[in-house]
Amino acid sequence: MASEMRQVDAVIHERLSSQVALIDRISTYIVSAGGKRIRPRLVLLFARALGFHGPERFELAATVEVIHTATLLHDDVVDESSLRRGRATSNALFGNAASVLVGDFLYSRAFQMMVSVNRMRVLDVLADATNIIAEGEVLQLMNMHDPDISVDDYLRVIRYKTAKLFEASARLGAVLGGAERALEDSCAEYGQALGTAFQLVDDLLDYQGKREELGKNVGDDLREGKPTLPLLIAMQRSSEAERQFVRSAIEHGEVERLPEIIELVQRTGALDATRAAAEAEAERARRCIGALRPSPAREALLELCVRAVNRTS
Repeated sequence: MASEMRQVDAVIHERLSSQVALIDRISTYIVSAGGKRIRPRLVLLFARALGFHGPERFELAATVEVIHTATLLHDDVVDESSLRRGRATSNALFGNAASVLVGDFLYSRAFQMMVSVNRMRVLDVLADATNIIAEGEVLQLMNMHDPDISVDDYLRVIRYKTAKLFEASARLGAVLGGAERALEDSCAEYGQALGTAFQLVDDLLDYQGKREELGKNVGDDLREGKPTLPLLIAMQRSSEAERQFVRSAIEHGEVERLPEIIELVQRTGALDATRAAAEAEAERARRCIGALRPSPAREALLELCVRAVNRTS
């Protein structure tokens, strides 16, 4: 997909140009950091799998990446993060106010981009997605430092905040390919399942990964007081004293207790259980595209399911 992704990157750089120097500087900084570009790949792969090869696919692939980039800018401010993709976050370099405002610019530019495709269904999909993503951000904020949230509440945040843009990206490819609504919905469900698996692995890597591979600080979730699935499972399987220990760590963001927390989530099998949950979502994603005709694009979508679960960064 290298050639197609270069065209997507070209669209991103062209659309994010601005006469305001600070916007140019921050946009270039965060986009040039790279990333996996999974969301734009989903647009391209589903469009290709359904026989669509028009230039609109590059515009929409770039659009979802711009939306994702805007969420990263806002996320890092809310989370007070200092490291992403192995580099200092934009808020650490340029300040919170500039990061929030440039994030707003990216959101508004994304809407200009989606309008240019001139398809009402595209507007419907992306307007719905951006609204749900914002709800997910607020839900996560409400759950911070709360050790009493349920697994269902945790999964709801994932499906709103992370999986929704995966879902929208897959659906956009199906829309471009002229898929009937039932197939479009199946493609979208693939995206939701893949996005859920991706975030579950992200959450376990916060207790199992290495800073050099992750490109961010290990233990950030604990520092921010995020009660992710490894912690929720560990509490379910622990003694009362251990539960109180984890509760305190979540409530106060006690990152200095990270080594003890890591030992606990490993000993209770919470990391293995989280990976098993991710594998179940990846399997659900695979089932969703059974109706697609065999093709290199379909094989790539199946391969993404494997990579989403087995990655180390």
